[in-house]
Amino acid sequence: MKPVFAFRALPLFALVLLTGCEQLGIEDPAKLLAIKEAEGKAIGSACRHALRAIEDCYTLNPKAQKAAVFNGWKEMDEYMRENKLEGVAPVVPRVPVVKPGAEPEEEEVKPKAKSGASDKAADKTAGKEGKPKAAAH
Repeated sequence: MKPVFAFRALPLFALVLLTGCEQLGIEDPAKLLAIKEAEGKAIGSACRHALRAIEDCYTLNPKAQKAAVFNGWKEMDEYMRENKLEGVAPVVPRVPVVKPGAEPEEEEVKPKAKSGASDKAADKTAGKEGKPKAAAH
């Protein structure tokens, strides 16, 4: 075997070894990017078909790529307009999204008075409100 042949065969051998990287759990960045883009387009087109605004789609899917979501939404919009298709109203109710750092709104709690006389007055007024009125026959 000539040494020149060994240098030509080395890159071929390395290529054969590297083709099995996916089986070892090493993921291809280009493949991951293509998957994320396809998922974003699917999310966008589903949002448009469900009559959701693009802003709502972004809010409901914060991890999706915004550009891909927009492209999917836009493509579905064009398709629906060309074919005169109506969207489908979403069945799942919209869940309010709490922004990070924002505190959820709570009802105002009135502080209790420290004296015993005001507690009794509060109990009497609460008792009057809670009693049902007798119906006149």
